[in-house]
Amino acid sequence: MKRLTMSLDDELAEAFEALVRSRGYENRSEAFRDLLRQDLSQVRLREQPGQPCVATLSYVYNHHQRQLAMRLTDLQHEHHELTVATTHAHLDHDHCIETVILRGRTDAVRAFAESVIAQPGVSHGQLHLVPMTAHSAHGHEHLEPATAPPASRRARRTPRAG
Repeated sequence: MKRLTMSLDDELAEAFEALVRSRGYENRSEAFRDLLRQDLSQVRLREQPGQPCVATLSYVYNHHQRQLAMRLTDLQHEHHELTVATTHAHLDHDHCIETVILRGRTDAVRAFAESVIAQPGVSHGQLHLVPMTAHSAHGHEHLEPATAPPASRRARRTPRAG
């Protein structure tokens, strides 16, 4: 593990300390690591849309909307290679919430989510993507969370003269 030292202006340092306390981190390092992982994940998702991801897609919909529930189910079946599981709950007499766990290429997952959210009667759709890296182990492929920057960015970096 590497140790980094950084300087922050007083206002930013106080805001960071407040974030650490409000989120219940035991120390600043854990908070900083989470913020860095989040930012690196966004870079990877943007720069490498063909890479694998896992995701949750949550949306609220009006189950009285004509044939909407059937259209949503049909969309999941048409994309069965992406759909891992679906949880459905009734919110009131008119509205349901579904959360779909997805796994696949980032661009395909994003396109599927956009097609679901765009359905008439669906509201409050939200997609949460986690970039993954594939590696082979004991004869088949496994996915693990991607924490490093994309390979294309690592290759462009040059060592600092010291």
